[in-house]
Amino acid sequence: MKRFFLPLFLFLFPLLTAAAGPLNPEDARLVGTDTGLWRQEGSGLTRVGGLRDVRKILRAGDRWFFLAASGIWSSADLVAFEERDAGLPVKTLKIPGDAQEGTAKRFEREIQELKDLAAHPQDPNTLVTANKDGVWLTRDGGRTWRSLGSSAVTSGVKAVAVLSLPDKAGTEALTVFMSHPIYGVSWKQPDAPNAAWTDLNGGLEKVPSIKWPDEVSSFSITYDSGRPRLFAAQTFMPRIYELDWAAKGFVPRWKGNRPADSVEGLQAHASGFVFTGPSALQEAVPGGKDSSALGAGASTLAALSASASFGSPQCLYLGSRHTGGRGDLSLSELWLLGANSEKDSHNQKANGKKGMYVPVWQATTAEGLAGHLKTMKANGLDTMVIDMKDDYGTLRYDARDPVVLEKGAMGKGVTLESFVKTCKENGIYLVARIVVFKDKALARYGGGRYAVWDKAEKKSWQGYELVTPKIEVGANAAEAAKAAESATAPGAPAESKPEKVRKYYEEYWVDPYSEDVWDYNVRIARELVARGFDEIQFDYIRFPTDGTNLGNASFRWQDPGMDKESALMSFLAYARSHIDAPISIDIYGANGWYRTGARTGQDVELLSRYVNVICPMFYPSHFEQAFLAQEPAVDRPWRIFYYGTWRNAVIARNKAVIRPWVQAFYLNVSYDRAWYNEDYVQRQVFGARDSIDEGYLYWNNSGRYSDLRPDMPRGAPYPWQAPAESLAGKLDPLVR
Repeated sequence: MKRFFLPLFLFLFPLLTAAAGPLNPEDARLVGTDTGLWRQEGSGLTRVGGLRDVRKILRAGDRWFFLAASGIWSSADLVAFEERDAGLPVKTLKIPGDAQEGTAKRFEREIQELKDLAAHPQDPNTLVTANKDGVWLTRDGGRTWRSLGSSAVTSGVKAVAVLSLPDKAGTEALTVFMSHPIYGVSWKQPDAPNAAWTDLNGGLEKVPSIKWPDEVSSFSITYDSGRPRLFAAQTFMPRIYELDWAAKGFVPRWKGNRPADSVEGLQAHASGFVFTGPSALQEAVPGGKDSSALGAGASTLAALSASASFGSPQCLYLGSRHTGGRGDLSLSELWLLGANSEKDSHNQKANGKKGMYVPVWQATTAEGLAGHLKTMKANGLDTMVIDMKDDYGTLRYDARDPVVLEKGAMGKGVTLESFVKTCKENGIYLVARIVVFKDKALARYGGGRYAVWDKAEKKSWQGYELVTPKIEVGANAAEAAKAAESATAPGAPAESKPEKVRKYYEEYWVDPYSEDVWDYNVRIARELVARGFDEIQFDYIRFPTDGTNLGNASFRWQDPGMDKESALMSFLAYARSHIDAPISIDIYGANGWYRTGARTGQDVELLSRYVNVICPMFYPSHFEQAFLAQEPAVDRPWRIFYYGTWRNAVIARNKAVIRPWVQAFYLNVSYDRAWYNEDYVQRQVFGARDSIDEGYLYWNNSGRYSDLRPDMPRGAPYPWQAPAESLAGKLDPLVR
């Protein structure tokens, strides 16, 4: 795909500061940024309204509608703005008080993150929006909303659309579409009896080996001879489709020539498609295989870029007089155009780091630490991740903070001053791993004051599974085995079957809603930064997920209106405001691949607001063994990191560095049994390198790193046949 950038002279336009007059919609040039809504008059921009973080602009009838961080707003004249989100779910964020500053705990309530906003092309009072849990419909211009639910139990929605299409009887009926990050596109006619969501995925392209089509990013509707045409684009591959309603499927209309690319904010018009692509607004024609830069909107974006006060562009609306015959254009996800503007000094400091995890017990002696430093130097690594609070909540350094000493459990660890000094003398970037919400020591403190609570058994919760006891081997083993076989045979009396017993997981969880738990972990982080660490890495930044008794887990510190996402957001917001260093988080690989925080609360879209680095665990051993294992199967580790790292960056809107964990260990699963060796490990590194190339970390829990090879810079040849996708060159939607 060709890349085009705005001409330099456009950045020299003067900015107007005079108040704007009445606006003819055909003349509109509006842009939403993270700082607000701006209107172009002549060659400059003027702020209108008091909105912030404006993400989409719609014209419906005689009104404007705006999707913003604070909800949905409407205006007839761009002077007076009305909030139009009554009935939509609210998220509650908790801000702990500070005794030293004399502040009390308080709460901020905001409309839950809205994923999209669309208006019926023939009825301006009918609109749809969506949050992570489902779709919402209004028929009175946003004054009231009602839920249409979701097509899936798993949370997540990306895009919505609404129009009128024939029902089973051939009568025009209100029809709503939604795209789910995992399960594809579904439709619903909410006025029909027993209305239900129905999947509609025929024709949409899939990632090989995955059952469902890849995520649909956006919908667009046009009219041809009075009949509606619905188009759809995909987020992570350059594809555009048209709906065939009669056949209940999609027909390909455009396919780009890159293995991975973004087509966001799709707008179809009479002769083609306009969309937000990496680095530039793009235009394509049906049947083509490439795209070109869209000239429309260039002056507006240039004027915006002339001053940092306007912030980062999020969306753009151009009236028909400024689009060269393409009609009105509403383009969104404009962060793709200027991805670098999302980076702050902490991101820049953390970018490009390459390193490995070191078990702390192996660094407590000079010999042990020297061995790992030698391994790092031999492999071109500059970063060490080491436990300062481990998986059991044990502190692995000589803590001094009195609150930490009171609540924590001290274990054998490092003396910080000498440890940090040695690492710094060897040019090492130090990352302190802090296991946050899995913490045996803190869970036991104060009689379980901070523990996740078992509401059924009225004690600290611990996950378990029910298992059948093993037969004891002894003098009467044969008789015991015979009795067990008889007791478990079909039709045997229930009372004769051996009773299952609990097998507890060696995991102890503290309440993620507790501000005391937040404070404890942040105190640890602050001390480590003050004493020489460069970065704080929070692991187990999630809720418990395992156990037959998971339904009994309750959270006594949960305040009204808070959910899993808001708990993690609140903690990370608190941490961000108190830690002056890069913050990284470890997440499941699936949460980096798909736009959903199901079960864990790890919603990358939301958490990327507060952190500088996201470290997805893209271990090939931990995915389904057929995942991306198409021929040549040997390329599977490369594929997972090539596509996964890039997808994670797109989901995070490039607000965070993506530094994946590389599997440097063998697991007894089918793919590892067939393929694990040094090549397997290095293919992962090459995949991350050939993707967005922001660094990587090796993980081996035992500290055995004999499977590593020296880091290879971009452009260095493969020691094996190059994967086919690599011939397209570097993925560049998020150029640094």
